[in-house]
Amino acid sequence: MSSTRAQSGTQVQLPKLGESVTEGTIGAWLKQVGDRVEKYDPLVEITTDKVNAEVPSPLAGTLVEISAQEGETLPVGAGLCVIDESGGATSSVEAEQAPPSPAETAAEMPAATAAPPAQTERGPRPTGPNGEIELLRTRSSPAVRRIAEEHGIDIAQIQGSGISGRVTKGDILQFVDAQRSAVPEAAPAAAAPTAAPPQVQPPIAPPTRPFVAEAPAPTAQPQVEVFEGDTVVPLTAMRRQIAEHMVRSERTAPHVTTWMEVDMTRVVQARTRVKERFARDEGFDLTYLAYVIKAVVHALHEHPYVNAVWDETRIIRRKAINVGVAVGLEEGLIVPVIRNADEKNIAGIARAIRDLTAKARENRLSIDDVQGGTFTVNNPGTFGTIMSTPIIVQPQSAIVSTEAIVKRPVVIDDAIAVRSMMNLSLSFDHRVLDGLTGARFLSEVKRWLEQFDPETSVY
Repeated sequence: MSSTRAQSGTQVQLPKLGESVTEGTIGAWLKQVGDRVEKYDPLVEITTDKVNAEVPSPLAGTLVEISAQEGETLPVGAGLCVIDESGGATSSVEAEQAPPSPAETAAEMPAATAAPPAQTERGPRPTGPNGEIELLRTRSSPAVRRIAEEHGIDIAQIQGSGISGRVTKGDILQFVDAQRSAVPEAAPAAAAPTAAPPQVQPPIAPPTRPFVAEAPAPTAQPQVEVFEGDTVVPLTAMRRQIAEHMVRSERTAPHVTTWMEVDMTRVVQARTRVKERFARDEGFDLTYLAYVIKAVVHALHEHPYVNAVWDETRIIRRKAINVGVAVGLEEGLIVPVIRNADEKNIAGIARAIRDLTAKARENRLSIDDVQGGTFTVNNPGTFGTIMSTPIIVQPQSAIVSTEAIVKRPVVIDDAIAVRSMMNLSLSFDHRVLDGLTGARFLSEVKRWLEQFDPETSVY
């Protein structure tokens, strides 16, 4: 976390949140002007195309100024807030505000009204007929709070099922369904907390709204006409940043894609032999993706130029083999990273896939989980795809995509046999790799999978 000395205190700046991340969007402030802040206390939620992260305070003091508003997108290094280390009086901006500070309100509140810290986060919210300020707010992501606002729901009504009581998207949607199916007599009571929508989290504006006005299309294309019956979906921070990254990758790297057909029969036999025992011992299913990643790791050792990046005047061959795994979420695609994948056996890779996928879907990924990747494996075949051309994750030089495994007749030694076949593609940066290197790499992955011994242990 970076900070600079400001006239009225120390300015906290937006830190670099990961490799190739140049900006972030303010999700929600977890501290307010006047709050006492301890070192490492979470200050604000930041949303990027890779992960939602809580930015910790680099020092202790009093928060005297908030420089960035919720929904605002800022470059790395921009000022977020100002903290007065002396712990003295707050800024004149705060003094002019009519409502009492959250710290003052906390002192006046009965102790019984405070929710357990593990399940809540700080943040004032007007509530009740007298306009009193409630100090604690249920933990949730900006996207979840936006859905709640759209449905007129007070998140405090919902018991979160996520980590530390965090309210998830599933919790919100389940609550909405429950309200819709409730008997008519119960409807007024259920709707009571939303009788005055403007009072529900008024400081929190949907973080998607500024993007339409502040981020016109780079190609200055005319606005698309909206026809009757169309549904206009505002861009989320994650979707906008994914779009920008994809466009930047296509413009930066000359993409080339090559495909090969792989006979996965031996791998299918190997997995069939151990899958029941593996599920019983490990508590989750063994997938084909673990075998493919193991083959990719082997091929990266044989062809190190594929595990490299272009740096204008030089090519950097990475020593570490950190494999990114594309995970599809409803909001978009995220790529958590299996670090030192070459040091893991098939079972270890399978555990890493399971853990990272669970964290991604529960919004628990850390910055470390999504940065440092040197190569990426995409797995759309889970949904039955047979051909794809993935876009490279910058600044990597290549990405592999695995397709559906299907049984079909093939000719082997002039005889027709039924085999489990899979298409495998490699998209690569032609600045770093030529077609020969790309073909040799993909051929090595194919060879490893086709010659796999079904009796090989996954441990």
